[in-house]
Amino acid sequence: MAHLRLPESSRPVAGEVHRAPQGTWRIKRFRVYRFDPDQGTPPRLDTFEVDLEQCGPMVLDALFYIKNNVDPTLSFRRSCREGVCGSCAMNIDGRNTLACTKPIAECQGEVPIYPLPNLPVIKDLVGDLSRFYGEYASVEPWLQAETLPESGRERLQSKEDRARLDGLYECILCACCSTGCPSYWWNESYLGPAALLQAYRWISDSRDEAIDHRLDELHDPYKLYRCRTILNCAEVCPKGLNPGKAIAAIKALMVTRR
Repeated sequence: MAHLRLPESSRPVAGEVHRAPQGTWRIKRFRVYRFDPDQGTPPRLDTFEVDLEQCGPMVLDALFYIKNNVDPTLSFRRSCREGVCGSCAMNIDGRNTLACTKPIAECQGEVPIYPLPNLPVIKDLVGDLSRFYGEYASVEPWLQAETLPESGRERLQSKEDRARLDGLYECILCACCSTGCPSYWWNESYLGPAALLQAYRWISDSRDEAIDHRLDELHDPYKLYRCRTILNCAEVCPKGLNPGKAIAAIKALMVTRR
């Protein structure tokens, strides 16, 4: 069996320890990945002791506490704080998830916090999503139709056709699924579960008239067929979606179309 090791310059080293003030009795320790490529130094793991009496219940609250009260140089993405935008996706306690919806109480012992795996790190917990968004754009995620709607103004759907989109349209593009997929790690030409879920969302839309075109674009040894049904995607999706099921449905359409 092959044994893989990270280059020495990319392996995190022990960093600084920021202790809570004396007299603090509800302390939680967070080990946070720190890396600034402009510094030319290897990444490190800084330890922060957070006073839970002065902090909200979610991991994102702890990161805000650290940034506002301990180390203002800590970098991470965040926006809605409601599990809707996907901005604060990161690897928390060994699992890809959203910091804003991950309760601190669910984490046992010290809480390790890393950026999403398999992404170039811009700084600290901020990963470069350029490849991810490029893959999303490549599936042409918009309605494509040549004919005019019968009403002249809008394209109507039956309740049954609309229901077919449930479990597809809710994706928030947080990248938890794609960066948690081993096939995505070692195949740069594989579109990944998030992009393929979005592709199937439009393939399934009764109003869309470009199904053949969409399937032609996906009929490639790597874009679609590198999925090995590991199903990490469904395991980590914070919205409870199942990209693996959508990928299997696309493969089935490829077979029936032949």
